[in-house]
Amino acid sequence: MNRFRNILYVVEPSVPQEAGLARAVSLAENNQAKLTLIDVIPEEMLDLSLAPRGPSPAEFRDSVMAERRGWIESLIAPHADRVACHLEVLTGITFIEVIRAVLRDDHDLVIKTAENPEWSRLLFGSDDMHLMRKCPCPVWLMKPEEKPNYRCIVAAVDVDVHRAVPDEQVLNDSILDLAFSLALSDFAELHLVHAWDAPEAGFVGLWANDPDTTERHIVEMEQSRHQVGMDRLTYRLRERIGAEAYDYLSPRVHLPMGRARQQIPQLVEKLKADLVVMGTVARTGIPGFIIGNTAEAVLHQLQCSVLALKPPGFVSPVTLK
Repeated sequence: MNRFRNILYVVEPSVPQEAGLARAVSLAENNQAKLTLIDVIPEEMLDLSLAPRGPSPAEFRDSVMAERRGWIESLIAPHADRVACHLEVLTGITFIEVIRAVLRDDHDLVIKTAENPEWSRLLFGSDDMHLMRKCPCPVWLMKPEEKPNYRCIVAAVDVDVHRAVPDEQVLNDSILDLAFSLALSDFAELHLVHAWDAPEAGFVGLWANDPDTTERHIVEMEQSRHQVGMDRLTYRLRERIGAEAYDYLSPRVHLPMGRARQQIPQLVEKLKADLVVMGTVARTGIPGFIIGNTAEAVLHQLQCSVLALKPPGFVSPVTLK
């Protein structure tokens, strides 16, 4: 999978790093990409009141940052012969400094082990969610106990068959391309899912003479439209990657009827998927509304790794200033 050239790995001290870092190194090696490790120390950890008597504020700050750098160097040491790594130790708020690093150094992928806060049943913590909402490049959040190879990958796409959505096709194609590349490299099953609904079918009893027949007709017509939309997506994917590769992997298409926020997590759990590849941007053009309610609801229910993408032209609310 030669898709990335400048990968940023975010060190998450609260959970084990070995598995996530090993996959980041392998990805950089396979892509012949530059790999940077970034660690962000919260300013409150550098509070001199926490230090033993003696050092000046500058000395204490330098000591903490040097200790942290030494720890990171020990993490990457086992991989030193495979890929050259650049290390950065910064201070501030993690998600802000990570996004600024992306903007400053033109990273095309952020990899991070999920925070998995102990007090919550959610896999993803605050910094994780901020990165998925606001980081302009793809964000790959991995479970702390990440597998060296995935067994099952789910690509979730959103096809609006009733109106044209700007950049929807490009985003869906990117989701499928990435999911396919990862499934091929890991010899994993690939499942493509698009949830659809026909809410108007529930109101036919208010006006139809034969509600059952009318409702069935509406549902069948809506399902047919979404099937055509998925057929177009998979046809384009087959054209891009070639018939031989497509047939070798034979991705399975799922078109569950119902709300995506319910159907996608249920399918992911049923398949015991290791990774979900999905988009996270809302369709609305309202400034600041940068993640869809449906995507947010899906993410809060997942207990597997996630690779989250933005459409072309996405502008992060975080700036370098």
